[in-house]
This record gives sequence, structure tokens and C-alpha cells, in this order.
Amino acid sequence: MGYHNAGFDVLGVDLNPQRNYPFEFRQCDAIRFARDVVRTGVDGMTFDGRTISAIHASPPCQYYSAMSACRPGLAAKYPALVEPIRELLIASGLPYVMENVVGAPLIDPITLCGTMFGLELYRHRLFESNIPLVAPEHPRHVIPASKAGHWTPGTIMSVSGHVAPMSHARAIMGMDWTTRDELVEAIPPAYAEHVGRQLLAHLDA
Repeated sequence: MGYHNAGFDVLGVDLNPQRNYPFEFRQCDAIRFARDVVRTGVDGMTFDGRTISAIHASPPCQYYSAMSACRPGLAAKYPALVEPIRELLIASGLPYVMENVVGAPLIDPITLCGTMFGLELYRHRLFESNIPLVAPEHPRHVIPASKAGHWTPGTIMSVSGHVAPMSHARAIMGMDWTTRDELVEAIPPAYAEHVGRQLLAHLDA
């Protein structure tokens, strides 16, 4: 949604079905899809007859997440895909953005937080790109954060786990079309719109 709001025509790709995804969607292996894009050649990459201008990738974050450190061996059950996906993004020759959690091995990333966009949300995410990106000023976190989805009024909700109430979680994320499982895996559209506007300005230039 954020890239759409920035001005892009969005095509989503994921291994799993995403029935609530609000734009055109292809269910397939994203790495295989990216390899196919790379094979088409740097000049004039297309999909279904349309030119691909840029790629955003959000590799699964569980391997890198601090939440996976709560039990020994848990992180090792998940794939570490940042490096192989970066290789494909670079090989594409296209402007790219890769997003992940704090702790992921992104190169020279910017950090975005909900407070930068006036959201009642402490949700830090890293964004790596092969174009220059800048982040807004990061306000201090002065309001206590709730714990793992157990929100009480007067705290900043943590959108994770079995977060409730969903009406409040959807409102602060700016995503009213998702299930709980979808929401806790998402980034607020405000983040992608901020990055997308910079990406579009680069393409226009």
C-alpha cells in the first residue's frame, strides 16, 4: 500500500497465498521469480509485458529477530535469506530496497520507526538500498511500550503475537484489510511510502 501511495503500480509475490493483498498478486517462490527477472536482462526487464522499474524485498525475518533468541535453536529453524536475495537484487541491475528487522545483516540501512510518521508505534525496521535513502528525525520514545501485544491504554501498543484489540492495532498500523497474522508480519504503509517516494524520485531523475 505504501508503494502504491507513493505512485507505483504494485505487483506482489509470495510463496504463500495472500487473499487480502490489495493489489495484483502472484503466488510463487519469490527467489525463483527474482532469478527469472534477472535472466530477462538488465535492459527492459518485463513481467507479463510490463516493465519492472524497481524491486522491494522483505526476506523472512525470524532468523534475525530477537524474538527467536528466546529459545535455544529456534532461530536455526528459519532460513537466512538476506545474503542470497541481495545477490539477486544486485544482479538485476534495478534500483532495489530490502527491508528487515533490527539485527539483520543489511548494508548501510536507514532505520524507520512509527514515531517518525506520527504513529503511536515503536516498530523499528531497517531498509537497505542501492540508492541513497534518508530517514526522518527520530523522536525520543517517552511513552512506555506494552509487552508483546498485551496493550493497556496509556502505553504504546506492540503489534506482535496475539495482539489485541485488533481495531486499535489496525488503526495505528494504517492497515484495515488484514488479519491478525498478516498484521504482525507487516510494516506500516507509511514506511514504504516514505521509501517509495525517494525511489520514484530516483527513477524520475
